[in-house]
Amino acid sequence: MLKIGVLGTGHLGKIHLKCIQLASEVYELVGFYDPDEAAAQQVLENYNIQRFSSPNELFKAVDVVDIVTPTTTHFEMATQAIRAGKHFFIEKPITRTVEEAEELIKLAQEFQVKAQVGHVERFNPALLALEDMELDPMFIEAHRLAVFNPRGTDVSVVLDLMIHDLDIVLSLVKSEVQFISASGVAVASDTPDIANARLEFENGCVANLTASRISLKQMRKVRLFQKDAYLSLDFLDKQAQIVRLYEQTAENVPIDANLMELDTPNGKKLIHVYQPDIEPVNAIKLELETFGQSILQNTVPKVPLEDGYKALKVAQEIVREIEKRAAVLV
Repeated sequence: MLKIGVLGTGHLGKIHLKCIQLASEVYELVGFYDPDEAAAQQVLENYNIQRFSSPNELFKAVDVVDIVTPTTTHFEMATQAIRAGKHFFIEKPITRTVEEAEELIKLAQEFQVKAQVGHVERFNPALLALEDMELDPMFIEAHRLAVFNPRGTDVSVVLDLMIHDLDIVLSLVKSEVQFISASGVAVASDTPDIANARLEFENGCVANLTASRISLKQMRKVRLFQKDAYLSLDFLDKQAQIVRLYEQTAENVPIDANLMELDTPNGKKLIHVYQPDIEPVNAIKLELETFGQSILQNTVPKVPLEDGYKALKVAQEIVREIEKRAAVLV
């Protein structure tokens, strides 16, 4: 069992505390550090754990650090954890800048500590349902819409919301990004509240992503198109639908009520529409447990620092494209 402590007990930090307590087979929750008196008092009233006087005091008592502080402090907190020889989980985005992320990767390798970035949608049941399927998407469309919430508006919607889908896309497309175009508009805050980005990959895949935090409804959907299939993922309702195309002579055609014939210019094909069974999971609990297992079993974390770096790098390139387009329009 691993002893773990939490840095930062704001809204998300408190959720992490609950999930760590639920993951009692992997972790022993030792305590927390938060300089905010009001937040700290709430934790002390609800959890039977120790409040540490500084991050360094917490480091001395744990094996793993869970960093749920503001993004502006990620690099400092993670650097201290690494130099103390502690494995760490760090919320997304990994750091404030690409340069900071690069430095963290080097330090983690030097001090031989494991780290995982909190791209929680990797653990969404809708995506987990596709783990056994061979994916080779050539067109991806993602929509992530949210109602307005002042929390998080200190950064662009690209870093606030779109980065979730960027991480998913980059994990699915096994190719390098070749070209990026993007546009965005600041409506209710000082940074873009709605943005669209088009990514073109070296293998020909194209991804079109839209994120908005000024919508009247919530939506978190990703659609994947590949040569033999169409896949629809609903991250909000945790559902998946798979539509696959088969030759009539194919030997692996599923024979059930979901099979239909389709006339095409190349003759009749078979279409199979399938909704895989979705196992309900607590995604935050699962990502923390998975990280703990990677430490105990000495395996590579599911979302290593390198993945967080890639998502941040593309996100910041999108932000720059939006700024360049805005400058031309002024």
